[in-house]
Amino acid sequence: MAFNSRLCLLLLLLLPGTVINASVFTLQNQCSYTIWPGTLSGNGLNALGDGGFVLPPGSQLQFPAPPGWSGRFWGRTGCNFDASGTGKCITGDCDGFLKCNGGGTPPVSLAEFTLATSQNEKDFYDVSLVDGYNVGVGVKALGGFGDCQYAGCVADLNGNCPEELKVMDSGTVVACKSACAAFNTPEFCCTGDHASPQTCLPTQYSVMFKNACPTAYSYAYDDATSTCTCSGSDYLITFCPTGSG
Repeated sequence: MAFNSRLCLLLLLLLPGTVINASVFTLQNQCSYTIWPGTLSGNGLNALGDGGFVLPPGSQLQFPAPPGWSGRFWGRTGCNFDASGTGKCITGDCDGFLKCNGGGTPPVSLAEFTLATSQNEKDFYDVSLVDGYNVGVGVKALGGFGDCQYAGCVADLNGNCPEELKVMDSGTVVACKSACAAFNTPEFCCTGDHASPQTCLPTQYSVMFKNACPTAYSYAYDDATSTCTCSGSDYLITFCPTGSG
């Protein structure tokens, strides 16, 4: 009886649409400085990489993610942690811990994913500047099928950040706020009377972000040109990407 049950389970797994492999995320640092990536799982699963880790210049790390995983990655900069993993980051901080147990403090550039639960379904992914920008980030699909577009922000928005959005540290621009964070009004935050795609429209600030990074989310309802899909893919997430290739 037990053998028959195992055989039935094996045959079920071999049916079309049910064979599911883990996706592998490769995080790569092309910046000239150290990045401390933070990770957050949005569906109750354990955070990849224990929530946070160090990634020196020129290095990379890989993490498998189970089917159906959803979550986000971001780069923290200017961090200083002691042996216990307690410290502080200038941008993207996680309540003073190396291993994040929540999202990073904005402004922060985000790479967001929702993975499929079967091989015939699509993964959804994007790079979002809705919470502002701190470091360039790109997402490239590897070995998948479908549209599998490149998503990212290659431009250095800190160098072109408007004065009213700048975040400064020791005289240097280290991040660029979103207009929502800077002004906290419904038209910039897509809240209240502006809480729909019809009433929350691009602003001068989101247009600036979009012109610099055409494949990244520039405001909350920027779905049409910013949400990417792919099936059966692994993903390369690059900090400080030099191009979409």
